[in-house]
Amino acid sequence: MPKHTFQLNGETVTVDVEDDVRILWVLRDVLGVTGPKYGCGINVCKACTSHINGKAFNPCAVPVGAIGPDDEITTIEGLADTVPGDGLHPMQDAWLDHDVAQCGYCQPGQIMAAVALVDRVRAENRAITEDDLDSIRNVCRCGTYPRIREAIRAGAERM
Repeated sequence: MPKHTFQLNGETVTVDVEDDVRILWVLRDVLGVTGPKYGCGINVCKACTSHINGKAFNPCAVPVGAIGPDDEITTIEGLADTVPGDGLHPMQDAWLDHDVAQCGYCQPGQIMAAVALVDRVRAENRAITEDDLDSIRNVCRCGTYPRIREAIRAGAERM
């Protein structure tokens, strides 16, 4: 089998899997990183949202053969390490402060999508709008969308 090397949460990893294996299964089944959740497997529900090179992506839709040794994948497990200090990422703190999670299944993907949104909006040197919040397409079966929106705004203020 081919070997694939990439950066995962700040560390270099190498896996021995076929090129067409989706990154979600490499993360969960091969590397034991279970923060990205399996929801649909077809890039619709966004439960697996993580970051690749600082941008949101859905590992259920990307084969491991599409990434290279310089690609950096960050999952919810490595998010806190992307900011200074020993605590959680500011968006994770905002999630707790606003009591967002109900069942919690979608929350890693929601948080990763929120951080990517804030980073993108900041790069455009503007404030988050309602349209920006509407652009997050992550599905939450519990319906905590109002709390998610409040937490994104609060997290953005802290980032």
